Amino acid sequence: QVQLVESGGGLVQPGGSLRLSCAASGSIFSIYAMGWYRQAPGKQRELVASITSGSGTNYQDSVKGRFTISRDGAKNTVYLQMNSLKPEDTAVYYCKYSTLIHVDYWGQGTQVTVSS
Repeated sequence: QVQLVESGGGLVQPGGSLRLSCAASGSIFSIYAMGWYRQAPGKQRELVASITSGSGTNYQDSVKGRFTISRDGAKNTVYLQMNSLKPEDTAVYYCKYSTLIHVDYWGQGTQVTVSS
């Protein structure tokens, strides 16, 4: 049974920072990409950042220069360092692991609220 467990969300003031973590338990084979998505109330879930097994990265334009995605392959963990947070970054953040056998795994989500 594979589980993705996210942590690191919370309430932060504008301009602040948070670091999200997503750790996988169980055996996941052939991971080729990990990603962070977010969903704000009344909006569709959107890709924030992704990283491949070769450490290639991709970012949504609105977070470039502020967010950094990284991974620890030995721990099957992906991170999202979020700096200079803005109120519009408020959302539930989800991690996703994608495999070469076309199976995707999702975390349960962690709330990030940016407010003064």
